[in-house]
Amino acid sequence: MANLSKSKLLLYRQCPKRLWLQLNRPDLISISTATQSKLDEGNKVGDIARRLHSPGLYIETLNTSEALELTKQALKDRQPIFEAAFCHSDLAVRVDLLLPKNNSYRLVEIKSSTSIKEYHLDDITIQAWVMERSGLKPVSVSLAYVNNQFIYEGNNNYKELLVEKDLSSHTEENLGLVPQWIEGAQKTLSSAKEPIISIGEHCAIPFQCDFIDYCSPTDPDVEYPVEILPYGKDKAAQLRAKGYKDLRNVPVTELSNPKHVMVHAVTLSGEAVLDPKAAPLIKALPYPRYYIDFETISFAVPIWTGTRPYMQVPFQWSCHVELKNNDLKHFEFLDISGQDPRRMFAESLISALGTEGPVFVYNGGFEGARLKELAAIFPDLSKALLAIIERFFDLLPFARQFYYHPDMKGSWSIKDVLPTVAPELDYSGLEIGDGSMVQDAYKQAIKQNISMQEKNDIRAAMLKYCEQDTIAMVTLIKAWG
Repeated sequence: MANLSKSKLLLYRQCPKRLWLQLNRPDLISISTATQSKLDEGNKVGDIARRLHSPGLYIETLNTSEALELTKQALKDRQPIFEAAFCHSDLAVRVDLLLPKNNSYRLVEIKSSTSIKEYHLDDITIQAWVMERSGLKPVSVSLAYVNNQFIYEGNNNYKELLVEKDLSSHTEENLGLVPQWIEGAQKTLSSAKEPIISIGEHCAIPFQCDFIDYCSPTDPDVEYPVEILPYGKDKAAQLRAKGYKDLRNVPVTELSNPKHVMVHAVTLSGEAVLDPKAAPLIKALPYPRYYIDFETISFAVPIWTGTRPYMQVPFQWSCHVELKNNDLKHFEFLDISGQDPRRMFAESLISALGTEGPVFVYNGGFEGARLKELAAIFPDLSKALLAIIERFFDLLPFARQFYYHPDMKGSWSIKDVLPTVAPELDYSGLEIGDGSMVQDAYKQAIKQNISMQEKNDIRAAMLKYCEQDTIAMVTLIKAWG
């Protein structure tokens, strides 16, 4: 039976070392919550594609021998086949959609992305090559991907969710490359030694490698790697080429970017810098002061009427209100009913924020975009929602302009800034510690088969995380002003 699969061959195409480690050191794999979420969304897109082309035979077995035999029998019946199996020259593939056409079949690969990527072309070329060498040349080879202009109208109508593009000409031109890829992958796997390949752009393109932590371990002798220079990828590469690893060992004459010079100076001194111009700007802001943060969810296959694929739908907000006498109040909203949360989200936020006072955000472009989307959906709330944006005071550019601490290591993310001001407010101690985990928690919470206890536990953890984001902003303003 085949030792290679399409997925393994694509791993080889990204990095031979990744393929070798996948087979020989699976214990080193580190899959993030975000990566798993993407895989789950991809499976949902596949479900819709099969539904759109039903009835047909879905070959669900993961056993290659069984799948090959079921495919052989199904081909005689001239019906759509989902996950058809083919094998040739030590390489087995599974075809998402095999649809009858004329006296043969057309091959359709399903992707959950919203455009055609370079690696998609390798993907379909591999499948077409194996099919043809197995004795069944597809009459056409197409890629179906998500139409990000599709608006879900309800009633499980996903007819226009996917866009199909015929890529037969590209596939035909590149079929001759597949034997070379197979030979290279076989050679890699036949070796008992791990390939020696340095880290580089291939570690993240087309996918973040599951072995990145293994291939780029932390150097205990390098506390401040040159890569911390903000927007300094090229500069860091130049410094590495000159033998510099730790930023503290870099002569200042090697740096010309003012931001890089500042980060270098602070790193050398070990002391935080706060521009004295920051405090007067903060003190001039009136009360009440509002601090808000949003959490959103996106689905490849939209579930609410009027939403699009991958649309960021807000379902939670936290708001701390600071009064002139230093009194602090907290308000929050979280909808995990599974129903469209947007109307209640917007109405409750408008009620909490009133009409006067600065509204602090951290990266206001995100919250602003969500409010504009809500304003377009709910014309009766538009004026109030857009007025909130006019009151924004964005702490991210403010922090970048006025504050830096060596422990931030080139990042002004709130999770990197906050510990330098209030180390007791640590996200690592939270059950939910980042945005990807929040989205995953939301998807779990709205499942119908979840117990009320589980739902309540998830709700409590989500509320705690979002509240931390807004209390973090309150803390930063107090420290800087």
